Formats: sequence, C-alpha cells, structure tokens
Amino acid sequence: MKLIKIKRKTKLEKRYSIKMGELSTNVTYIRKYLLGLPVKTLHKYRETYYGAIKDCEDCSIAR
Repeated sequence: MKLIKIKRKTKLEKRYSIKMGELSTNVTYIRKYLLGLPVKTLHKYRETYYGAIKDCEDCSIAR
C-alpha cells in the first residue's frame, strides 16, 4: 500500500476572463494524497479552445 499518491483530475468549471468574458473550460488539478486524503494542490491548469495550456492564475472563478 502506498502512503503518498499524486493524482490528476479534470472537471468542468466556469471561469471569467477580462478579454473573453465568462467561459466554461476543463480545469485539471494535480493533487497530492496521503492515505487517500487530499493534502495539497500542486498545480492547476486549463486548456484553451485552441489547445494551448494556460495557468489558472490569469482568470478568476465567476460567481
């Protein structure tokens, strides 16, 4: 049994960008798990409409 695992999970989120407005995009989270419980989010990124990979820091969550 492994104590530490690193998993990648993708989910659909609504984001807001100043240039594009509100958009729904797939956001991928890379998380570290200890004994099956999430400990830390290592990185999160999203894929644009054109296939480029961008960091999620440039757009905020629309609420």
